[in-house]
Amino acid sequence: MQTLPSRVGGHQHLHFASQPYDDVEEDDVASDIQIHAERIRRERLERRAQQQQAEAALTRTETKKGDDAPLVGNLIGEDHVNYVLMYNMLTGIRIGVSRCQAKIRRPLTDEDFTSARHKYSFDVVGNELTPSAKYDFKFKDYAPWVFRSLREDYFLLDPADYLLSLTSKYILSELGSPGKSGSFFYFSRDYRFIIKTIRHSEHKFLLRILKQYYNHVKDNPQTLLSRFYGLHRVKLPHGRKIHFVIMNNLFPPHKDIHETYDLKGSTIGREYPEELKKDKNNAVLKDLNWINRGHMLELGPEKRALLTEQLRRDTELLKSVRVMDYSLLVGIHKMARGNRDNVRRNTLKIFEPDVELPQGRHRRRPTITSGRRYNFSPEAIAMRRAMRESEPKEGAVQLPEKDTGDRQHFLFYQDEGGLRATSEANEFMDTIYYLGVIDILTPYSLLKKVEHCWKGLQVDRHKISPVPPEEYGERFFAFMRAIMRGGGGGESFK
Repeated sequence: MQTLPSRVGGHQHLHFASQPYDDVEEDDVASDIQIHAERIRRERLERRAQQQQAEAALTRTETKKGDDAPLVGNLIGEDHVNYVLMYNMLTGIRIGVSRCQAKIRRPLTDEDFTSARHKYSFDVVGNELTPSAKYDFKFKDYAPWVFRSLREDYFLLDPADYLLSLTSKYILSELGSPGKSGSFFYFSRDYRFIIKTIRHSEHKFLLRILKQYYNHVKDNPQTLLSRFYGLHRVKLPHGRKIHFVIMNNLFPPHKDIHETYDLKGSTIGREYPEELKKDKNNAVLKDLNWINRGHMLELGPEKRALLTEQLRRDTELLKSVRVMDYSLLVGIHKMARGNRDNVRRNTLKIFEPDVELPQGRHRRRPTITSGRRYNFSPEAIAMRRAMRESEPKEGAVQLPEKDTGDRQHFLFYQDEGGLRATSEANEFMDTIYYLGVIDILTPYSLLKKVEHCWKGLQVDRHKISPVPPEEYGERFFAFMRAIMRGGGGGESFK
């Protein structure tokens, strides 16, 4: 015979008589267990089926848009082809980054650059290490200690601000990068950070040069190279792996960019059709467009000297790690024109992931050991607080109209988040440049060597994009010097 449960010390205890259960009670217990197991199994199968459909859609060649779709952005809901991928990225970043941040700082070791990685497995039930999630997936955080040091020590990012910015709402742009890599770009809710999907080869290359990159940033805090804040991987069921990096957004959230240029120093095939530019606000123009429009980087002696020297140092690193195909991304904001065209608001939409757990499911409860909740260390408490605070919130997201000031301590981003043009007397002019060296993860591989030989048979091999790293770096630096005021212009590169 079974007695009623009693509650002692806040916990429920069951008292049993010495007599065995009768057959009816055993059947009831077995039936309840079977029903519960079947419900979990059915729920998991439904989630996996939904994820497989979304995963299959990721291989599409183009995104279908209605007649009233925005030029760049897509509002992402659960019916969007990238919803599952975005949800998994958001969840993985929130857990992975917050756990690393909660640990006590320590000096970096060689292993931190090569073999350190944190792995997490998420499913609809949850376990001791990870909370329950809407979909089954695995998440890997590469070199977490190195990227934490880069973020806090050299890029001067506030850890809580970084986590909150990344794991709330997203702005999605499905345009490829200027280099036609076909990557997806996901902007953080405040437009400061970019999540960019990369190829596996780029992922491996970044890990290979990570120590050199780290030392370069350490020695050159004003570097113009892309600022990498994290390297991660999401693994979907059935083996599909998606690698991505978190990096800085060169363009400001509070200023419209009126012209964008992707400059390499190459002139063969480096022109965007001017007739198409009239119908496209966000077109990325190229070297020949810059030359034909007679543009110059209008910088006075002081800024010109500082920019030239930093470009020289950055180019030397890129030559030493044997990469090519990188470019200087230039965004131009004309102060007289201001934000009246609403370029940002007309081309961006907000991703608002619904991460509320369906009815009938609950968050994983803390583990109970000997009647007490365990692991009340300060690190664990801080981690849980950061995870709670980074939950996606409801409400509209407004892009700011003023500079947030978080980049003003960096030389080339101190003027409204960019570099303001100056006269020969070093007096301010009415143009702001937003500059950065991007696409720095393309090594001079066998494929690039073949491309160099093939294109070199048809046109001047010194003017094509794929050239050896040494030649590429020298041409790139010479071109950037030429397009600054007093440099003679880029006509000689045509």
